[in-house]
Amino acid sequence: MLTEELAEEVIRFEDKDEDLISKLPDCILVEIFSRLPTTKEAIRTGTLSKRWKHLWTSVSNLVFLDHNENKFVFDFFYFVDKTLTQRHRLKLYTFKLHTYYNSRLYGSHIQNWIRYAVSCNVEHLILRLWNRGHRNEFPLDQFVFINSCFTHITLSCCAFNPTGAISWKNLRKLCIAFGKFDEDFIENVSSGNPVLETLELKYCYGYKRLNITSKSVKNLVFEGYMHACYNDSIEFNAPNILRLIVQDVLVLRKFVLLNVSSLVEAHLDYTIPSWEYVTTIEEAEEEMLKGFILNVRHVKHLKVGNSCSKVLGRLKAKGSLSPLNLKDPSDTSPL
Repeated sequence: MLTEELAEEVIRFEDKDEDLISKLPDCILVEIFSRLPTTKEAIRTGTLSKRWKHLWTSVSNLVFLDHNENKFVFDFFYFVDKTLTQRHRLKLYTFKLHTYYNSRLYGSHIQNWIRYAVSCNVEHLILRLWNRGHRNEFPLDQFVFINSCFTHITLSCCAFNPTGAISWKNLRKLCIAFGKFDEDFIENVSSGNPVLETLELKYCYGYKRLNITSKSVKNLVFEGYMHACYNDSIEFNAPNILRLIVQDVLVLRKFVLLNVSSLVEAHLDYTIPSWEYVTTIEEAEEEMLKGFILNVRHVKHLKVGNSCSKVLGRLKAKGSLSPLNLKDPSDTSPL
């Protein structure tokens, strides 16, 4: 945030006729303004100096955060529209948008904002779009799926139904949260991203099998699964990944690891809810964790976090398993 201390510094320097901050070249000032938490704060810098009034129009990061879930929606959308109209159409490093919206009233606005970011060759695209209407996911247009400028993408509450190929030639990290997609989408992502290294899936649904055969994808984070009925099962095939993290709440009956033969590091730190199971919740917990550990027993570093520690204790007490490469849950050092 643009702090009061910074404003006081400017005033103090002006009083002494030695405004050191204003003596900085425009390119340095623009870089400073680009690093402010939000674009609104970058624009406000124009009130501190006449020379700064239009510098914000060259910032390389645009960050729009709508924290008012139930009011001032029109003001937020008007502000973003006006800002994009006034900003120079220059190269963008980051475009970040968090907002609540009504698809009937404002869906086209968001599409235009994303199109603007893409036209500025944005590298980091971060969207978190909460729909107030009946449809939960925001539909992404095909132009989003064909872009060679993206290096990092984070998409929350979006629908993934590309009408053509997926081509993110320079994408290194993809994070999808609260999204719906099928098995074909993941396979297309895997094949259309030659340098993708990290894939994070957070509470996504719509698929029964994850088939990640890309040789470039080395890191997978599977964080939560909560949709449909409790007895869903997922099959997971990723012969080339090196690092796997499974965490948070899994509303699943089974999580089957088919092939993780290249895996070097695994971190298990998940819970399953105490809903109705064919067996008791304790037996369901033990069955899932035992299956995980037996399928990753070849890894060099296997860590079971606090969420699974009690289940692990029960399994050890029963003599069900005793992996030599298992880290103590109290060990918080990174994998």
